[in-house]
Amino acid sequence: MKESIKRIIDSYVYKDRMEPGGIMAPGGLVIDGKPAMTGIDPDKVGRYVVMLVRDPLLVYGGDPAEILAKRLEKPVLAGKTGLFTTWSGWYKGAHITFVSGGSGAPEAELPLVELMHYTKADTFIRLAGSAAISEEIHSGDVVISSGIVRGDGVSKVYIEPEFPALCSHEVVLAMSKSAADLGCRWHVGVTRCSDCEHVGGGRPAVNGYIQPWHTEIIEYYNRANVLNLDRESSVIATLCTLFRKRGGAVFSIDNNIVTGERFIPGQGHDDSIQVVLEGLANLHNMDVQKEKKNLPCWVPEEIE
Repeated sequence: MKESIKRIIDSYVYKDRMEPGGIMAPGGLVIDGKPAMTGIDPDKVGRYVVMLVRDPLLVYGGDPAEILAKRLEKPVLAGKTGLFTTWSGWYKGAHITFVSGGSGAPEAELPLVELMHYTKADTFIRLAGSAAISEEIHSGDVVISSGIVRGDGVSKVYIEPEFPALCSHEVVLAMSKSAADLGCRWHVGVTRCSDCEHVGGGRPAVNGYIQPWHTEIIEYYNRANVLNLDRESSVIATLCTLFRKRGGAVFSIDNNIVTGERFIPGQGHDDSIQVVLEGLANLHNMDVQKEKKNLPCWVPEEIE
């Protein structure tokens, strides 16, 4: 714990509630010795965590964590509650964990905090479908986020809005290499995140409800060269930056609001899944090289 944080806690009137097992313990409540929200066995969680939503738009055909775990070697159930399902396994040497749950940044915060506090996981990737707002992006493309516009509410509770939601450069490089090797159509750029699915993304709500400022959202971020829209990635990238983890996000594009390309359920999502799996295998190899040389971050062998 940083000394600057310890000084704040030492003066906190509810400090005595923060002991392990207490009602305000860091990392959250515990039930039967396990983190209450996820029910994970920390020893079964891999270094590389992929955050998933039980999204009907992606037509997984079941719980996405369970479905995607079938692509791993030696898959094991690492935790299951009424909110989240967690599976772990191995892919080309990388120990990967899939976590599935509900939608939105407030929901994503719950497993993130438990995983960051109770496990040795240091890499958190958002894998999802998304709507594009750039003319350059087409349905079926893959978007790899380089950073996130923090339009959510949760991350602003943690830190001021000016604090960046960075995607790890190592994650971006690893995912970019896998996308290039797989030969899919892919892009790297900024993603805009909002808690609000409808008017927060410029879409009318009940009875066509919309306000003038809602109608400006898409054009505003289109002019700023933002590529796509999301609801969870900002809290992942912000907390990873804040707590010195590695964050990232990979999206399949299933429609484009600006060009009018219509929504096709699950369009391009298998490509994005493979980009993430191969990307994490790349990242594992990069980590091995980095740690062997005792470097603070991965660097390429040669720059021509």
